[in-house]
Amino acid sequence: MPLVPLFLILACLRPAAALQEAKPDAPAAEAKKEGPDDSVPPRAFTSQHRGTFHGVEVAYTATVAETILANEQKEREAALWSIAYVQDGVADPSTRPVTFLWNGGPGSASLWLHMGAFGPKRVDVPSDARDDGGPPYGLLDNPGTFLDVSDIVFVDPVGTGFSRTLGEAEAKDFCGVQQDARSIARFIRQWISQHKRWNSPKFIGGESYGTTRAAAVVRELEGRFDDVAINGILLISTILDFTIDSNATGNELGYVTMLPTMAATAHYHGKAGAGVPLSEFVERARVFALGEYAQALLKGESLPKAEREHVRTHLAELTGLTPDYLELANLRVRPDRFQKELLRERGLSVGRLDSRYTGRDLDAAGESPDDDPSFYGIDGAYATALNAYLRGPLGVELDEQYKVIGGLGAPWDWELDDPFYFNVAPYIGEAMRQNSGLRVLVASGYFDMATPFFGAEYSLDRSGVVPERLVFTYYEAGHMMYVNHPSLAKLQEDVRGFVVGTLKR
Repeated sequence: MPLVPLFLILACLRPAAALQEAKPDAPAAEAKKEGPDDSVPPRAFTSQHRGTFHGVEVAYTATVAETILANEQKEREAALWSIAYVQDGVADPSTRPVTFLWNGGPGSASLWLHMGAFGPKRVDVPSDARDDGGPPYGLLDNPGTFLDVSDIVFVDPVGTGFSRTLGEAEAKDFCGVQQDARSIARFIRQWISQHKRWNSPKFIGGESYGTTRAAAVVRELEGRFDDVAINGILLISTILDFTIDSNATGNELGYVTMLPTMAATAHYHGKAGAGVPLSEFVERARVFALGEYAQALLKGESLPKAEREHVRTHLAELTGLTPDYLELANLRVRPDRFQKELLRERGLSVGRLDSRYTGRDLDAAGESPDDDPSFYGIDGAYATALNAYLRGPLGVELDEQYKVIGGLGAPWDWELDDPFYFNVAPYIGEAMRQNSGLRVLVASGYFDMATPFFGAEYSLDRSGVVPERLVFTYYEAGHMMYVNHPSLAKLQEDVRGFVVGTLKR
């Protein structure tokens, strides 16, 4: 099993509590049974709203709905929940784009992209890498989302949010790269059939492991004779080739792809690159990483002493770490060690999801941080805001707990066609070669140590991807770049521009 560059944790390893029945909205008031009973209607909660997005006033219907996935014998296997925002009054829905979004984990619900970037409301968290503190948290209008140009559907995979297995279905039916992707593809097919949107322009996208899921889902959607053709894929904080995250002895790739992120982090904290613009300093790190540094690591113990000293000196200038420490680490610094070492003299460790954040560990002598300050710095605000929004303006009346980090109590199945090399980037390459209208946006934060931007560049600079239809964007923030207000504004403009630009081609 590959080492996961988690947005969160491998949550499917944790058992999920049994969900109670809900108090459904009409007409599903009798829905009290689960299992292979096709007569029980799915539940849905709808509400009408208006908002102004990019200067355009939009009347829209918000629908928090349960979609039942059934097998060929019509036996219910899962209830998959989504939150959809669909513009009202569109004469021909097939002219209106629709975008399906999810988060990562695996085992995370979709609240991060929903409440942080692309929902009509967003939670207000500090922009400058401070902790979110305690409630109440602000719930703000989100005029920068792209609801003016596309309907948006946020999807919670089975085991997250309110989504769960039904009947005789087992955890192993959904806990896996391919199993999970099939369930999301089934949901998309059902949604576009129910809403008569087969001919609508369609976009899919995710964050972190959600980008892995996006690659697997596009393969499920476009790899059959009854294709669901996709116009665009949004990859936010990308991880496609998992070999870049391995710290196994002898695998040098992870050190090479992480170096520019370490340089960006050192620059942010004033440990390197004084007087040099961030983008220029990062480019220096890219060049060094692919050139002298990669060559030095590949030479191993045969690296000449003079060359080793030269590389060590340059590495120290880029990372802000001392030459002595780099020598002790054999020129190879694991991300967790870097997080602890960079600001050790200040008694601080830096975040993994967003290395702008800092935290204080129990002591300063350890090898790795106790926890990730960039996760515990925002989790309370997002969970609170999503639940308040669901059970307030969206009118959801359910007894169930919305599982921010869920799971089905089974290990995640990482099996692909090639059992020795976990890389889903070729799925995107194949889809781009076989669909001449497909474009891909890759959004990366400079300070993301979970899914480093150079790793995304590496994985998509091969694998048969069509470079002319690939767009890279960068932000001076981390994994959830949208917690930084300037980066949020830029991300929203970039995504809207990508959608509009794709439709004009």
